[in-house]
Amino acid sequence: MATTSPARQRVILDDDDIRRAITRIAHEIVERTRAATSLVFLGIPSRGAELAQRLATEVERITGVAAIPVGSLDVAGYRDDAHLRSSAAHGPTVIPECGVHDRVVVLVDDVLFSGRTARAALTAVDDLGRPSAIQFAVLVDRGHRELPIRADYVGKNIPTSRAEQVLVELTETDGADRVLLLEEGDAA
Repeated sequence: MATTSPARQRVILDDDDIRRAITRIAHEIVERTRAATSLVFLGIPSRGAELAQRLATEVERITGVAAIPVGSLDVAGYRDDAHLRSSAAHGPTVIPECGVHDRVVVLVDDVLFSGRTARAALTAVDDLGRPSAIQFAVLVDRGHRELPIRADYVGKNIPTSRAEQVLVELTETDGADRVLLLEEGDAA
């Protein structure tokens, strides 16, 4: 009888790697947008919300602009595959008081995979107003796109197989910063 051993895990980004990725992405955002005062960061729960706050804090440090607006955007109700997934919200939608109209909205997520979450986020932003631009930042791009979605800012490209999983852990939610690659065990 064949059995499957438990998933193996490997750390692919540690806390220093994540810190460097956030700093690099923040610098890229500043370089590309040039007007940090028009930025709004919207993180996609769960880990995207924490990453959005970190990015905003780093952009504030780089530019000297105080209090860049940060919010979160639950996209569960906008997914085209909601019938295949749990419909439970992953976190609240919190829109900054300034809204998104005529702002450069930077959507932030932890992992880009099929592109369906990003597409749902774009649809959700449509319901909030008309930004001057929408950009997309991710900590990890693991490939396997099902939709024509590409991130503007990527912390790390990590080629994976569909059998593997990428798990982002952050201090705010998990007690430590790291990105794990979970590999299915071998059949015995």
